[in-house]
Amino acid sequence: MIAYLVLIGLVVLERLAELAVARRNLAWARSKGGVEYGRRHYPWIAAAHAGLLAAAPAEVWLLGRPFVPALGWPMLALVVLAQALRWWCVGTLGRRWNTRVVVVPGMPLVTGGPYRWLRHPNYVAVVVEGLALPLVHTAWLTALVFTAVNAVLLTIRVTVEERALAPLRPGEGPGA
Repeated sequence: MIAYLVLIGLVVLERLAELAVARRNLAWARSKGGVEYGRRHYPWIAAAHAGLLAAAPAEVWLLGRPFVPALGWPMLALVVLAQALRWWCVGTLGRRWNTRVVVVPGMPLVTGGPYRWLRHPNYVAVVVEGLALPLVHTAWLTALVFTAVNAVLLTIRVTVEERALAPLRPGEGPGA
């Protein structure tokens, strides 16, 4: 359980680093005329992610979930891979990466890095992590609930993001 709490703590620190990067990038985007979309769903996403980080260790402790090596080690590998993908996205988007949906007018759509193959690779990382992190220590109830809540929130989020980015995609903007 102690090792799992350390893992959760490391993910919390990673989230705090993300928020610091996002805050800095938001200030930059706003200085360039950046427009934020979908503000209303953002607090729900933040709450879901905080809930994941609180519920997983709580489930392990309260319900006595064991560490099962055959499940835990592969899930840990997926958590690490999800973090790598997330930071690849952050690096690829540079100043345009954010936890919010912000579009800076006049900036082209990013099509390099993982965006070469996927429209929303960061959300792949979120889905994988949301399932794998609780399962590192068999917190299957947290994995199930977060995955369901996250599916609803990501449906909203991707819809908002697609609308915001449509003018940057050939043949998808207004009047296309």
